[in-house]
Amino acid sequence: MSQRDLEPTLHTDLADRMTYGGYLQLDKILSAQSPLSSPAHHDEMLFIIQHQTSELWLKLMVHELRAAIEAVRRDDLEPCFKILARVKHILAQLLNQWSVLATLTPTEYAQFRSVLGNASGFQSYQYRLVEFLLGNKDRRMLEVHRHDADAYPILKEALEGPSIYDAFLAFMLRAGLPVPREAVERDLTLPREMDEGVIAVFKTVYEDPHQHWQAYEMAEKLVDVDDQFGQWRYRHLRTVHRIIGMKRGTGGSSGVPFLRQMIDHQFFPELWEVRTRIDELPSSMK
Repeated sequence: MSQRDLEPTLHTDLADRMTYGGYLQLDKILSAQSPLSSPAHHDEMLFIIQHQTSELWLKLMVHELRAAIEAVRRDDLEPCFKILARVKHILAQLLNQWSVLATLTPTEYAQFRSVLGNASGFQSYQYRLVEFLLGNKDRRMLEVHRHDADAYPILKEALEGPSIYDAFLAFMLRAGLPVPREAVERDLTLPREMDEGVIAVFKTVYEDPHQHWQAYEMAEKLVDVDDQFGQWRYRHLRTVHRIIGMKRGTGGSSGVPFLRQMIDHQFFPELWEVRTRIDELPSSMK
């Protein structure tokens, strides 16, 4: 069996130097898996790592969405196209992770589920933060995190601040598009309602994309994210159904019926509705 040569320039004496493990703080990451079942059940490690890696991807998504919102507020949409493309691919990673957890059978999960107590993904403050940054605002969700002195103010700030969609509508208004002021100057802590005036603006954008290219491109990037998020939610539902059937969730929810309520949720409803309103375009615009 052939072996590759070690090139003489490779650093092998790493004493007192920055290393791969040191830079990534792998000592902390790899020691953070502590199964509670006794004796430790083999598959609890899968369950822990699945959710820890999900939280890392959520952390990156928060990082990216905050940067996107700030760029839109500066009237600088170009960076957002790359950022939102990245967010879409982060969601693809989260989506694909469900196939790994789906290898956990109901029998295997039942052997360690009790150690979770009331712990549930519903309590993930980073997931809630992503939802707020994308515009699914719900003040009631703050109460779940009131006990957490670190998470609560972060979530409250996101609840009261503009989502990426709020920032985008305000950008279009500043750019001269007739976005209704009430769609921009509103209580940002409330979920948005479908707005006919906003649909009309997007209809103008979609029927003349060359004239409104930045708004058109941004709209499509947002739809990419919304679509991928919906697929992630659906795969979550199917995986939960596969593993626990119709049992209640550990956090007290109804389980599958609770998750099903959000399957048809849309962060950017006007961007979906405008697809129905777009007329057949003249051949000169095709």
